[in-house]
Amino acid sequence: MNIMLVSVTERTREIGLRLAIGARSRDILSQFLIEALTLSVTGGLVGVAAGAAASFTIGHWAHWQTELSLSAILLAVGFAAAVGVFFGFYPARKASRLQPIEALRYE
Repeated sequence: MNIMLVSVTERTREIGLRLAIGARSRDILSQFLIEALTLSVTGGLVGVAAGAAASFTIGHWAHWQTELSLSAILLAVGFAAAVGVFFGFYPARKASRLQPIEALRYE
């Protein structure tokens, strides 16, 4: 959420310009939600890859048999996506509700 809030703050003038030339609030909202979803799913996939690599490495060294479940992978990535959308919604809504003139004046 903090990353998305910083992203909105840094791009306030861009958002104002887009709104001033005709972008609808839902366009801005969808842009930031897609961005949050992309970041969170990428993070989830990187986390799954790191966890799988660690699991197989430790299993190899300790001579343990490890198994990777598809349902666990889907649950982890799905949870990461849900967290991204949940915590990305407020910054996205904040960005979509900016007034164009106020956003363009922002320093």
